[in-house]
Amino acid sequence: MSALTLRVAVTAFSPLAARIGDDIGYSTAVVGIFGMIPTLMFAAAGLLTPILTRRFGLEATALAAMVLTAIGTAVRAIVPDTWELLIFSAVALTGMGIGNVVIPPLVKRYFSDRLAQLSAVYIVMVQLGTVIPALITVPIADSHGWRVSLGMWAVLPLIAMVPWLAVLRVRRQAALADVTDLPATAAEATGQAWRSPLAWGMAFMFGMTSLITYAMFAWMPTIFTDAGASAAYAGSMVGIFALIGLAAALSTPMVAGRMVNPFPVVIGCAVFFFGGFAGLLIAPMSAPLLWVLLLGLGPSTFPMALTLINLRTRTAAGSAALSGFTQGVGYLVACVGPLVFGALHSMTGGWLAPFGFLVVAVLVLLAGAWQACKPRMLEDTWN
Repeated sequence: MSALTLRVAVTAFSPLAARIGDDIGYSTAVVGIFGMIPTLMFAAAGLLTPILTRRFGLEATALAAMVLTAIGTAVRAIVPDTWELLIFSAVALTGMGIGNVVIPPLVKRYFSDRLAQLSAVYIVMVQLGTVIPALITVPIADSHGWRVSLGMWAVLPLIAMVPWLAVLRVRRQAALADVTDLPATAAEATGQAWRSPLAWGMAFMFGMTSLITYAMFAWMPTIFTDAGASAAYAGSMVGIFALIGLAAALSTPMVAGRMVNPFPVVIGCAVFFFGGFAGLLIAPMSAPLLWVLLLGLGPSTFPMALTLINLRTRTAAGSAALSGFTQGVGYLVACVGPLVFGALHSMTGGWLAPFGFLVVAVLVLLAGAWQACKPRMLEDTWN
């Protein structure tokens, strides 16, 4: 239930951005700012969340994430001006970013005997929370207005708060004892993660995957319309791209859980990326579904990275530290992807340089995955 909330504030807003701007009065430049806020807030949350978990525990931090998400999502739907919309969007996205980081160690704590299965479940929920709002937000806005369409998603984190309240109530004594034990262990893990080649490998694997994915979400429609496709057709390709990610989320955690070293899967993902890049660059309209299929399979390294956070740590504290480091550094790197891709296109007038940039990102991804996929534990790599 919590994982289902972790993308809705992003994909519910994007299709309505122009309509909201016309209503409350902001320019297309502000739309670009909204586009950068998610990764920036996710990065900030990645660095903040390990501090919160040391102080309050994993369960209370998860509850706080749902509260922030609900408040930000609800209030931004009723504000009258741009700055308030930006501020409460940032609140919602901070809550979602905290949820991003805290769910993997919660899986580690409660389901250590079924890491791959439960990782697949929550990653699929994240993907559904990405796809569903994008499909239904515009029709609901057409019938009930953009404020209803934007604000109704606050119901999801409100519902997700209920089981966390129950968990905190029923397990209060155990949770308090756990928080007492957690700070020293988690503090050690957080401090040492910066010195671990495994942690840096995870961060670059996760970050480069996210960079490429966000660049494609932002620029794939323009690539297809420049090649002669209609705006509706280009939008449908983006929807297919997202749906393929859902299929990858179902299968990749199970594959990663069964392999001692899943690096060969990463090599396959790199081949998919290269094939998709070449197709969109050379002949985008010759086999568009094939290129989008290849590009949709490439980011299978995203659910793999989230699964490896638990497979490469011994404790929930280590998982929290690795999750925060991976997502904090990774999303900070990822936020420049759409910006650099677009800047290279503007400077050159073509798509060769932007795709060259993404090829370099894939090579960095491979280097990071080489470290992340080795069969070892974070706690063994500090020295």
